Amino acid sequence: MAQKHILIVGSGSVGKRHARNLSMLGCSISGVDPREDRRRELSEAVNAVNTYATLDEALAAEAFDGVVIASPPKYHVDQACTALTRGLPVLLEKPVAPDLESALALRRVVESTGAPLLLGYTWRWWEPLQYVRELLQRKTVGQLLSAGFIMSAHLADWHPWESYRDFFMSSKELGGGALLDESHWIDVMLWFFGRPRQLFARIDKISSLDIETDDNVDIMVEYTDGLRVTLHLDLYGRPHEKSIRLVGEEGTIYWTTEPNQIALSKTMEKKWDVTEYSCERNDMFVQLAKDFLEMLRGTPVNKCTIDDGVAVLEIIEAVRQSSREQRMIALAGGSR
Repeated sequence: MAQKHILIVGSGSVGKRHARNLSMLGCSISGVDPREDRRRELSEAVNAVNTYATLDEALAAEAFDGVVIASPPKYHVDQACTALTRGLPVLLEKPVAPDLESALALRRVVESTGAPLLLGYTWRWWEPLQYVRELLQRKTVGQLLSAGFIMSAHLADWHPWESYRDFFMSSKELGGGALLDESHWIDVMLWFFGRPRQLFARIDKISSLDIETDDNVDIMVEYTDGLRVTLHLDLYGRPHEKSIRLVGEEGTIYWTTEPNQIALSKTMEKKWDVTEYSCERNDMFVQLAKDFLEMLRGTPVNKCTIDDGVAVLEIIEAVRQSSREQRMIALAGGSR
């Protein structure tokens, strides 16, 4: 099969990660970034065919088999639409957009062009979480009663090679902040449980971080069958923590990244049946890249679609409304 030529739009940390992974999988890579230093870094990382300052310049210069959008969220919709209207398949980094209206506009373009789009909520490709979902579907701990999601990680530790003040996460205009960037966990909640019935939320800036975006989000969610879910997202926590605790009528499932494991218990004592994993963070990005290449070969998108991204933005808008109005927000079409 002919080598695929992939255009990476945005050559920051995640853009270079996608470029390295796709190059490792046999693709040739070109890149787009307005910063000359990042274009140079991409060229050095993957021996890029070409680099360009703008997407229009790249698309006018040569042909590509697919486009990866890895720029800040502010630019996602415009750049994805530019590629889709040229018939180019797109791998879009999360979130779809900073707001629901823009996400809906992109979905209309996906539908009208018929060009495929794969969304990069990468935790769907994480083997331990796939197994957690399987345990839930089997009702391993009986009827689920509560779930607690925690994502806590100090922003200054994310990219230690640069000041966090220069990172898009610090900029409201570019689409940074805990709620948008860590909407991974809203997506995982929807992937596990479906759409909730109602929610209450607070979005705040409470730490001393020198940023203009939110650094603390707390969400309380209720499902039609009585399941209660809490999500805590912050950008100031040390040590870092990513965990999900799921409590059912018959026991508890506890997933963590450090240690990389799933613990299961059905006793009153702390006697856990532990499944340990050796997978590394980049593994889920590699699996995403493989699915993107399968999409280029004609495989339908089903793992994470534009509809999944719109569903996350619908929850985000409800979270914003709840925080703004300080009240519970009802959601139409709740499942379970």
